[in-house]
Amino acid sequence: MIIEESILSKEVAAVANALASTAQTATPALEIRDLCKTFGKFTAVDHLSLTVRQGEIFGLLGPNGSGKTTTINMISGLSTPSSGEIRVLGYDVRRQVRQIRQLLGAVPQETALYEELSAWANLDFHADLFGIPRKEKKERIENVLKLVQLLDRKHSRVGTFSGGMKRRLALGRALLHEPQLIYLDEPTLGVDVQARRAIWDYTLSLREQGKTVLITTNYLEEAQALCDRLAIIDHGKLVALDTPQQLKQLYGAQVVELEIAGTGHPAEQIRALPGVKDVAVETVQDGYRLKIITEGVNNLVPEMINLVSHNGALRDITMRDPNLDEIFLRLTGLSLRD
Repeated sequence: MIIEESILSKEVAAVANALASTAQTATPALEIRDLCKTFGKFTAVDHLSLTVRQGEIFGLLGPNGSGKTTTINMISGLSTPSSGEIRVLGYDVRRQVRQIRQLLGAVPQETALYEELSAWANLDFHADLFGIPRKEKKERIENVLKLVQLLDRKHSRVGTFSGGMKRRLALGRALLHEPQLIYLDEPTLGVDVQARRAIWDYTLSLREQGKTVLITTNYLEEAQALCDRLAIIDHGKLVALDTPQQLKQLYGAQVVELEIAGTGHPAEQIRALPGVKDVAVETVQDGYRLKIITEGVNNLVPEMINLVSHNGALRDITMRDPNLDEIFLRLTGLSLRD
């Protein structure tokens, strides 16, 4: 009996190891290697490499002009790389773009719906474009409309829909042909709080179904709420890639906020302290608020309080971890882009 249990344990361990090995070696949902895209002398994407695993929600962040849209266009087969390699679930974007388009569902910023047609007619047209069999089409359309909570408006003209309803219908359209990789470009841009929450819930449910989701967003709160990992790109280059929490630990710093009553503040003196990275000044009623980004606050706080005491009365002090917005600005800079 002991021998049988020992053999069984070894068999179970072998199966577990095999499954773990398979998970680790599974074909990536998206693999980008040394990708470049140039327009004349301008380099839009500069030797970009990253891998998106199957079944994760992956965020691609960057300021305007960072190369996000150009990268997405190359992944979708809408633009040809100048050099480098892109594979979607193992398919080469240069040679197998037709297969990739069957595996990819996209929700662009502009929903591009036919507003004179009904919700059902929009989905019916899309189903025909993707060659969905007639015997499956009706059931798929109904299931998608249920998912995005628009079944009761299936015969309504899309032009009568709110912005949130249009975004939900566009998401449903992208899911109709059952893609494995879904790309969402600013998925909650211009929608209200309830619609944003609904779209977040749909996105998280896609991961539960084993789908892979690639998101571009300028809402850092959204990236933190949804994404398993984030890549931040700037000037076409990858500047950071990790989980939201790890990015905070790797690139973040402690933030100290001091509220001062009075007509003066010691911002310049605090800025000169070793370990202080930046000081922002905000005017408040009868005083100032200083937001101080530091490498470590424990030894600096007493010195800050001492400097404040020579300029006014300290009304409040707060210490916290940085948020993603602050990490993003630190990595990409403050200057505006067009």
